[in-house]
Amino acid sequence: MSAATAEMRLVHTRDEVRRAVRGVRARGRTVALVPTMGYLHEGHLSLVDRARETADFVAMSIFVNPLQFGPTEDLARYPRDLERDLEMARGRGVDLVFAPSAAEMYPHGEPQVSVIPGALAERMEGAIRPGHFRGVLTVVAKLFGIFQPDVAVFGQKDFQQAALIRRMADDLDLGVRVEVAPIVREPDGLAMSSRNVYLSPDERERARALSRGLERGRALFAAGERDAEALRASLGSALAVPGVEAEYAEVVDALTLEPVARAAPGTVLLVAARVGRTRLIDNAVLD
Repeated sequence: MSAATAEMRLVHTRDEVRRAVRGVRARGRTVALVPTMGYLHEGHLSLVDRARETADFVAMSIFVNPLQFGPTEDLARYPRDLERDLEMARGRGVDLVFAPSAAEMYPHGEPQVSVIPGALAERMEGAIRPGHFRGVLTVVAKLFGIFQPDVAVFGQKDFQQAALIRRMADDLDLGVRVEVAPIVREPDGLAMSSRNVYLSPDERERARALSRGLERGRALFAAGERDAEALRASLGSALAVPGVEAEYAEVVDALTLEPVARAAPGTVLLVAARVGRTRLIDNAVLD
């Protein structure tokens, strides 16, 4: 065992994970998994809290997955700080951290067999980032195979990703319950994200257009607006500020991710934009 403390175990190989999980199972305990790419923040730690509510043993993976980055995306500059992450995970009561290398996860290079998403991945993030969800689903399927958890917890901020993972677990009978925890926000309303560290103070102020647009949409819905085009126009208007390059503003069904004509409780507002060199996403579920 290589560990930061006796209470939290740090492992780097798939075999170590399997041995640890077998020991947990032998004691009749349930396992929850929180997959992350590291550079943890309170949003990630809220997933740990949800995992602790659902299982006896909480594991976290920390792996910046190269398969989900396109050739022009920020794989090389994605923030990494394993020691900081371990301190935060330990402080929140994580039992085991799996921090593999790319060679450990993909010993034969890029997998010849991967998970190909269907229609749920063709719009929004899937249209803007071709191949992204193939990379996400493939690594999540591998993690499910390595850990064989009872439950896995993901964040609502990546709404389309969570919907695809839940559908994959169901369609392929993976035996994992997928939980989705609410978005955690900064005091200024910005959704917590590892990429927020890229924002300058001026860019951060501009980035608030995303959460302001969503709040405006929620307020319109609460006031009785049900026309999806009106809600979509409101989102687009909120993003139309200098320094914010809007990519999409959508009003969709929570299960199919298809655009709706009329909003209803459970309808989802999704936005994506670039602020400087930083790409941000956010969403809100109407209630």
